[in-house]
Amino acid sequence: MAAAPTLPELYDAHAAGLFHYFTSFTGNEADAKDLLQELCIKLARQQIPPGIASMRAWLLRLAHHHAIDWLRRHRVRRDAEDAAPVEMFASQEDPDQAELARRLSRALALLPLEQRSVAQLKLWDGLTFEEIAEVQGIPLNTAASRYRYALEKLRSELRPLYDELKPS
Repeated sequence: MAAAPTLPELYDAHAAGLFHYFTSFTGNEADAKDLLQELCIKLARQQIPPGIASMRAWLLRLAHHHAIDWLRRHRVRRDAEDAAPVEMFASQEDPDQAELARRLSRALALLPLEQRSVAQLKLWDGLTFEEIAEVQGIPLNTAASRYRYALEKLRSELRPLYDELKPS
């Protein structure tokens, strides 16, 4: 059996994804950095249980519970859902690419938190619906339906941009 990864190895492999996930909950980078730091401190104080099938899914489950606790403590669920879009994409020099990134960020921010977090786990983190259900502690069908609703809303919101950019 392979040895459990060290905290620096976990951080190097997963910090960027965890930070992005926390940002989808908090709506700002400073709080996401705080949550990531708190999670790392928590990980440093505990043993990683043996036999974890997917380290990424296990860490995202811990992150999910940590973010929910943070939302409850700070009572900002509604504020996080209504927050201005967080810059999720690198700045672009091409004006069309910059506009696409801006509109996609805005469309994602319009999604309810539950749908946005499932969409992020599926699209950016590449998790399966089974892994998303495990991470968020929800039924498999709920994960799939939240993703479907998120895609429908994103399509609706981004349709005018698609129509504008498609070749005639």
